[in-house]
Amino acid sequence: MQHVDTLIAARWIIPIEPHGSVLDDHAVAVHQGRIVAVLPEKQARERFMPQQLVERRSHVLLPGLVNTHAHAAMSLLRGAAESAHFDHWLQRQVWPLEQRWLDADYVRDGTELAIADMLTSGTTCFADMHLFPEATAQMVAATRMRACIGLPVLDGRTVWADSADEYLDRGLRLHDEYRDDPLVTTMLAPYAPAAVGDATLARVRRAADELELPVTMHLNESRGEVEVGGERALARLERLGLLSPLLLAVHMVHVDEEDMERAAAGGISIAHCPQSNLKLGNGVCPVTALRAHGIALTLGTDGAASNNDLSLLDEMRTAALLASGVRHAPVVAPDDGEPDEVPAMTAHDWLQIATLNGARALGMGDAIGSLLPDKWADLCCIDLARAHTQPVYDVASQIVYAVSREQVSDVWVAGRALVWQGQLTHIDLDDVLRRARRWQQRISGK
Repeated sequence: MQHVDTLIAARWIIPIEPHGSVLDDHAVAVHQGRIVAVLPEKQARERFMPQQLVERRSHVLLPGLVNTHAHAAMSLLRGAAESAHFDHWLQRQVWPLEQRWLDADYVRDGTELAIADMLTSGTTCFADMHLFPEATAQMVAATRMRACIGLPVLDGRTVWADSADEYLDRGLRLHDEYRDDPLVTTMLAPYAPAAVGDATLARVRRAADELELPVTMHLNESRGEVEVGGERALARLERLGLLSPLLLAVHMVHVDEEDMERAAAGGISIAHCPQSNLKLGNGVCPVTALRAHGIALTLGTDGAASNNDLSLLDEMRTAALLASGVRHAPVVAPDDGEPDEVPAMTAHDWLQIATLNGARALGMGDAIGSLLPDKWADLCCIDLARAHTQPVYDVASQIVYAVSREQVSDVWVAGRALVWQGQLTHIDLDDVLRRARRWQQRISGK
């Protein structure tokens, strides 16, 4: 018999690859942080001798969720800025608060609160965009979470850097520091087209190409961001060579046919953040039309100041309902010339968007996002033995449309249990909450 660290037996397993598959009464063998095999439980018990056997008889096991857009430290502003108008919310509420309070301690404390939020709702990897990225990376490493840390790039001065040169220099040093870290990766993160000039974006493109780093940027979130200086944002990025598979465009709510054709030709991915878009009144991303163009979709929560939680399970349900209710691409023309409706997105499609698509967009598709041998054992286990998730006819649909975050029983990152039977194992939640309350008192002046 083969010795392994952990054998996890579950009532159902959704491996994501192959697409649409559901495995009954299977088990995942894990050793040294990686998946060894996924096979029927009976065969697993005959083949493996685990140091730890985990039995989850009413649960579904699947890859950990991948949140492709977050501002983790903004969890400290949850509910502090509430406005129905995007520009007022951002410029009159959020930016002044951040200008007053933002420092490395704020980012560390806010990030740990966000990580606790994400882990307990099944997320094992997140992409972050925030100043003081070194503080975010330190907290990710301390909590054993997985993250892709955005290296901020702006032309304007902030508390973290004075110029585009300093942003890039500091960011690339952080990239070098974590170059060989198994849990922390990096990506270039110019904030938005209006915040960076052509020369800075050209430097971003060169660095991304040379280092094979993903690039992420807010794009077409509101109507006012569609054009910069009379040029459409996506046309400008195309001109500068940034529309490539390395680009993860965030939001993409307001797009026309030419935008979608450019995005498709470039092979970019889009981080869809439906709850933030709705709450800030920015509209609905046309996901069915984007999908009809062959553009890869991922899911992000955005920050807790505009969401107001970081549960990707909730985000997935909202995204799926919106896509069904708002059909932006009613017909396509197949080879026979007769118009046909775009196929409806299935629950398995949404599960892939929330896992493997996200991993691919962050340059981690070979390492996480599905349950295949040799991938890291980033896993999420959900208990379906609840009144609102029984009976079970379609496991995937149950997760997308019925499950709540309280049903996440266990979460592993690289084979390490970070949530065990609903409880965080590497985070002192009482201490995290005490620090969050202190920040609330300071920020509100109470």
